[in-house]
Amino acid sequence: MSTTRATTRDRSAVRTLLRLWPYVRPVRARLFTAAFVAILASLVGLVIPLVLKWMVDGPIADRDPAGVWLGALYLLLLGLAEALLFGLRRWLVARPLSHVEAEMRADLYRHLQRLPVAFHDRWASGQLLSRGTTDLMLLRMFLAFPLTFLLVNGVTILVGVLIMLAQDWTLGLVILGPAVPLIVMCVVFEKRYADVARRAQDQVGDLTTVVEESVLGIRIIKGFGRHRSQARAFRDLSRTLRGTELHKARLLAVIWAVIVTLPEVAIGAALVVGAVQVADGGLSAGTLVAFLSTALALRWPVESIGFLLAMSQEAATATERYFEVMDEVPESSTAAAARRRYDEEGLRLHQVTFRYPDAPPDSPPVLDRVDLHIRPGESMALVGATGSGKTTLTALVPRLHEVTSGRITLDGEDITAMDREELRAKVAVAFEEPTLFSASVGENVLMGAGDAAGRDDLQRRALAVAQADFVHALPEGTDTQVGEQGLSLSGGQRQRLALARAVVGRPRFLVLDDPLSALDVHTEAAVEAALRQVLDGTTALIVAHRPSTVLLADRVALLSGGRIAAVGTHQELLHTNAEYAHLMSGLDGPEEDQE
Repeated sequence: MSTTRATTRDRSAVRTLLRLWPYVRPVRARLFTAAFVAILASLVGLVIPLVLKWMVDGPIADRDPAGVWLGALYLLLLGLAEALLFGLRRWLVARPLSHVEAEMRADLYRHLQRLPVAFHDRWASGQLLSRGTTDLMLLRMFLAFPLTFLLVNGVTILVGVLIMLAQDWTLGLVILGPAVPLIVMCVVFEKRYADVARRAQDQVGDLTTVVEESVLGIRIIKGFGRHRSQARAFRDLSRTLRGTELHKARLLAVIWAVIVTLPEVAIGAALVVGAVQVADGGLSAGTLVAFLSTALALRWPVESIGFLLAMSQEAATATERYFEVMDEVPESSTAAAARRRYDEEGLRLHQVTFRYPDAPPDSPPVLDRVDLHIRPGESMALVGATGSGKTTLTALVPRLHEVTSGRITLDGEDITAMDREELRAKVAVAFEEPTLFSASVGENVLMGAGDAAGRDDLQRRALAVAQADFVHALPEGTDTQVGEQGLSLSGGQRQRLALARAVVGRPRFLVLDDPLSALDVHTEAAVEAALRQVLDGTTALIVAHRPSTVLLADRVALLSGGRIAAVGTHQELLHTNAEYAHLMSGLDGPEEDQE
């Protein structure tokens, strides 16, 4: 399972979260307004203790019922104002933050489409799915709540402390006693929680990968009776994730216990000291009530520090994971080299060498100085033993991978000098493993037509070439939904639709990776007969494993040891190349190969 993990060591959560600014900037006015409204609501709450002081030292001390009712009215109005302001804050942030989440998800999806195949080979799909779902949900929650309330609670605590110091500075110092140990605990907690949060979110990605692979591979699991082993693997990962989440819960419990206990002790100490001062006549009862009410009003801002820091760390981890993908260099949509023409026609590979980007530097290349020329309108079969690099070579033509050295030209133009959209409009590909999408039959086929006119006629022609008339017998014809990866169809049916998709746009260049491997003998013969008409006038490279497929081509190239070992017609290579004869015959002995 390929999983990219980054360390949180020496990571600044603030610096990481600042990378969200380009997404937040368009909605900054509403977010700043929401923060201002929330601060105003908190300050309104701090006025309530001052009203209580006035009531205790005034109407209550003077036994004035009218004054008490007036004070009660003030308290009611302040409470309503606080509630309405917090409701307004919620309304202000809901819509813009949903927009931010949608924009980030859309950008991630677009970026994934532009990343090279090598990236997708390296990353587990579950890790990408978790970044586009769980991580973005965490970021929306952070922007909606912790981001605002870290500011709001900070301002509230500062103003509340100033009010308490103004009431009585000695009691204020008693309340401030736990501040230093609280700050130290928060710093230690932040560092430890960051590591555990990263580990948990990576494990969610691993678990998502297992679920996805189990669903897509359900036929294999059931066919081989592996449901128990898969369930065991899932259970092990779930237990690992559960252990990590419990570790997070323990850290949060410790910090919360400290954050709750120390202020409570301080409030208790202030109550004792204040009561003594009131008894001695050095402090009014109203002042003590106002002081303690303010202290109690600050309980929530102080106690919330723990989980606000926890949510902020999770958001920082989610941001880090999101930008791990976004920072990957995509395929450039512009030309990688200056446009230059060579005196060549058709498809040509000149001294092409390829080594996978993550391969060790001293490992032998998959393809080593490959020279191959397919003339205009010619079909060439590519033959070789399993693992010889045939599929890799075909992936180089549409630039699914970039050549390590050498060049590939189409009608004399280096493909690295072409815009990728231009290149892929000229080159159509059908892979050995046909992938269909959760869409209709027609939509799957017409993916290869681009913006060509007469799409219905093109679709009918392509289905005829691929001998895919079976689609007309489906419940809704070409509008029938094929389901995830087309698994509602047989392997041969999926392969025929993939072939139809490759030929529907009448491409100038066609790359087919063993396109008939899943077909029965009779269907294969019918497809070959129709395909010959398509290949007439099309420059094509066809990976072949069977003589019947080889016979579609004008010439054959033998790929051996990462190099082109021989080129010629099928009959020529049968008589002159023992390796080719062995591949075509499937016999074991050299004498039988010659026969």
